[in-house]
Amino acid sequence: MKDPRIQKLAENLVGYSVNVQPGENVLVEMIGSERDLVKAIVEEIGKAGGHAFVQLTDRTVLRSMLMTATEESLRTWAEIDLNRMKQMQGYIGIRAGENVNDLSDVPEEKMRLYNSLYSHPVHSEQRVKHTKWVVLRYPNASMAQLANTSTEAFEDFYFNVCNLDYANMDKAQDPLAELMRKTDKVRITGPGTDISFSIKGIGAQKCSGQRNIPDGEVYSAPVRDSVNGTISYNAATLYNGITFENIKFTFENGKIVEAASNDTARLNEILDSDEGARHIGEFAIGFNPYILHPMKDILFDEKIAGSLHFTPGQAYEVTDNGNRSSIHWDLVLIQRPEYGGGEIYFDDRLIRKDGLFVIPELEALNPEHLK
Repeated sequence: MKDPRIQKLAENLVGYSVNVQPGENVLVEMIGSERDLVKAIVEEIGKAGGHAFVQLTDRTVLRSMLMTATEESLRTWAEIDLNRMKQMQGYIGIRAGENVNDLSDVPEEKMRLYNSLYSHPVHSEQRVKHTKWVVLRYPNASMAQLANTSTEAFEDFYFNVCNLDYANMDKAQDPLAELMRKTDKVRITGPGTDISFSIKGIGAQKCSGQRNIPDGEVYSAPVRDSVNGTISYNAATLYNGITFENIKFTFENGKIVEAASNDTARLNEILDSDEGARHIGEFAIGFNPYILHPMKDILFDEKIAGSLHFTPGQAYEVTDNGNRSSIHWDLVLIQRPEYGGGEIYFDDRLIRKDGLFVIPELEALNPEHLK
């Protein structure tokens, strides 16, 4: 018997997130072994009059491909998949790998080539900019381990988060998006953090289930050269299968001039990928009421209630500060009291303290109003 929660998720992905219309081509990409959700999505795309195309990928096979890849093979691989992506009006990406560290021993130079020659043109430039897309994880034992829960408890958590009333959340985000569009100076303070920057003229974008599931953030970007100060992130993060903890950046005129972590050498290698990697491409405020603790999965962690992320690398086109990079690395700072607290100020006005919005027009984004 089909899990009705899977059916509801498939309906939301096809009907709400991607809003599939008759005649549209939709690529469904699964990295992992889950099939029930893929089948349900394909059926829903058919009901909507769309055309489903499916790619099933095993992460261990992907590792082998990357280990043996050359610049020539990566360019050919990208050319083939870019041509396919250009024929798609929609994209649904599901990630359900059994081992989040499968790519951890791929040499850094191979990953740099893969990101710049394949991921950047196929996904950052084509899929993100020219399709209706949504990306999500799928629950499995590996994710439950990361979240320090049983598999069954994690599944319950997952479907609570992913089947949230995102239409209601979308309306609640309007005042924050509007306020960010009017704001010039942002200041963020907290333990090991005191950073200021401008978002004047950049704009703001709501995220309420159309691009990521789970969702729950509003993002902008700093004026590229306006960032000054220090930020200390308190959520562990994975990058290319490697865990980084206690990342700390110091900025001068928009550029990361000092970077430290549990693996400072490797961190700086990533930041030296290209000129844009040491500048910030996104500033976002997260508020999903069901996501409270990091689990080294950025699709969940960047939506943590009472969090923000400040992202080295590529800027999004809709909130473009001109920064270009082959990376886009969402790094998370949680400001709820149990994580040390902290404040966000817009034009010297306190708008959030210790993870809760404190001005009336934003209180609808606090957890009790979104559940």
